[in-house]
Amino acid sequence: MLGKVKEAAVKMMLSYRKSSGVYVGLGCSIVLSIFVVEMFMHFGDLHAASQSDALPSIVRDPEGFTHVGVALQKWDAHTGCARFRAKHEADLQRNRSRPQALQDAEAFSCEDLRLSHVSVLVRGWTWIPDALDNLYSCKCGLTCLWTKSPVLADNPEAALYETTRPPLYRRKGEPLRVYLDLEPGRNPSSAQDIFVTYHADDDLQATYAGNSFHNVRSHFISPIKDKEILVYWSSSRCVTERQQIASRFLSNIPHHSFGKCLNNVGGLQRELEMYPKCELPVKKDNAHWSHALHCSMSHYKFVLAIENTRTESYVTEKLFYALDAGSVPIYFGASNVWDFVPPHSIIEGYKFSSLESLASYVKEVASDPLLYAEYHAWRHCGVMGNYYWARAVSLDSLPCRLCSHISKIGGNNF
Repeated sequence: MLGKVKEAAVKMMLSYRKSSGVYVGLGCSIVLSIFVVEMFMHFGDLHAASQSDALPSIVRDPEGFTHVGVALQKWDAHTGCARFRAKHEADLQRNRSRPQALQDAEAFSCEDLRLSHVSVLVRGWTWIPDALDNLYSCKCGLTCLWTKSPVLADNPEAALYETTRPPLYRRKGEPLRVYLDLEPGRNPSSAQDIFVTYHADDDLQATYAGNSFHNVRSHFISPIKDKEILVYWSSSRCVTERQQIASRFLSNIPHHSFGKCLNNVGGLQRELEMYPKCELPVKKDNAHWSHALHCSMSHYKFVLAIENTRTESYVTEKLFYALDAGSVPIYFGASNVWDFVPPHSIIEGYKFSSLESLASYVKEVASDPLLYAEYHAWRHCGVMGNYYWARAVSLDSLPCRLCSHISKIGGNNF
């Protein structure tokens, strides 16, 4: 249509160029307007094309993909969050039934509380990080002091033990004995008033899903994944069964193995040398490979995560570190792992008929940006599923939940 109008305008200019400057001017105006419209249409087409393209040229990956942003943009164009949410509609309903493997983080009402302030003294050496020490403002106006200082908690309602056993006897008015055991055996102390484990069947549950297990670390997350080396693996406790699984699987796929077990990178501190951005601003003498753990993981598309023991609900930091690092865990562990993780976020190793078929599938996902991005869609689209409940009862929230439990039973007068 524009072509015919433009042709007519040109004829008008030629026919009347001698007799009337008005017509010539009118013809020129029409032609100029048409060229402007065509120019905008052309750039509109270019803009549309650029929107469907990958990313600006600085991060395009023409020979495959290593940039997670490229994979996600292609996934957005092909699948998108609307379809992913529809596929996992049940996971979006936070008020749906919790999995039985997880406790209700708020299984009490404000009327249940009998104390307005509770103090907990952490006794002896524990794995619990010092960063958890704090004065917390909890639900229903309850305040909770969690500390390792007997000066700050001079008359505590409870004393928490982990690596040391609680005293055998307790008089009324003395601190309640809280025993924490996050190991797979869930071995209670011979003397305790409150038992805290990773399992929902005990007095209080503390999952590994929070951030408290690894506070001292580099928070740099690489958007670029190694194209050739697909899998990250690190272990310094060479448990026989775990070693066998790792050795057989890794023999079928390009990998970097850090730690003492099956090391193929030339040393225990190689992570800091290979990924200098992962170093913390601390003295070299204080640098430790564990500080770079999440950061170094983030350079790989996959992280192999094998539990020491395959036990129901025993889902540890080995898996959650990989999720936090923006990698896809290849998981061997608890049979009910999906009660703890986001939908379509992990590759469950035990579901495959052989380690060879697992390796083939991992290679397929690694070479296809759409398949790979689908494993990041839960984060990209905000679909947490059961991970919502697992985070709610993690070690991060234990201080307030323990203080609420103590307040409910009346403190050390129990």
